Amino acid sequence: MPHSLVLNLLPRSTIPASHLSGRHLHALFLDLVRSQNPTLSELLHKQTTEKAFTLSPLQTQSRILQYQHQHAIATSTPCWWRISLLDDALFGQLAHLWLNLSPKQPWHLGAADLNVTSILGTAQSNQPWAGFSSYHQLHEQASDYDRQIKFQFCTPTTFRVTQYDSALPTKELVFQSLLRRWNQYSGISFSEAILEPIFPSYFDIRTEIAIDSRSKLIGCVGEVTFAILGSVEPETIRQINALANFAMYAGVGRKTPMGMGMVRRR
Repeated sequence: MPHSLVLNLLPRSTIPASHLSGRHLHALFLDLVRSQNPTLSELLHKQTTEKAFTLSPLQTQSRILQYQHQHAIATSTPCWWRISLLDDALFGQLAHLWLNLSPKQPWHLGAADLNVTSILGTAQSNQPWAGFSSYHQLHEQASDYDRQIKFQFCTPTTFRVTQYDSALPTKELVFQSLLRRWNQYSGISFSEAILEPIFPSYFDIRTEIAIDSRSKLIGCVGEVTFAILGSVEPETIRQINALANFAMYAGVGRKTPMGMGMVRRR
């Protein structure tokens, strides 16, 4: 069952802009896991295949995602941070953590201290990034007739092609990224053949640079619409729509555990 948890945070000291990178947030997540299960934290750190979690950049606004911070975040500025978990077993191993986080316990983001004041596990009117659904529900409740799939690429998204990065979200790169994660974690295997009738129909994208202290990556943000064309079985349409709905949890492309590749369907 994929989960999308939103942690509401309150900085107890100023967070320097240089400590808001994906690398620092990745370290904070591993610290949270380590507090519950040190062995699991080490396993997640070393995992080289499709990772079982994604992280958002730190946010100070409710709806428009920020993927770069030019300035420090002041003490007591309300913030939120999204953690998605793709693996049922991982969520279960961390259940005690989510249920017992004390709002008084300090956590460290770089040199800054912050508190986790609350955790949202279900979608709210002012917080659409929280939610959960079983893989069975994602499959069974997906439309078997909707042929338009409109994606919003909310944070810079890039893909590994041979030994280089590509920021162009082709249907192969977008849907194969989703298909790999779906087949790895859902227990409901889809064939790569379902991707054949998908074609791009509309683009409104631009490139943005995602920078942290170790790397500079170019990714795309904006809107892309794909269409399912031709004579296609309803079950194939359902599976494609299930993958599209799964994007909110899985993201697409590289470095989704560092805040890149946050995508949702519109």
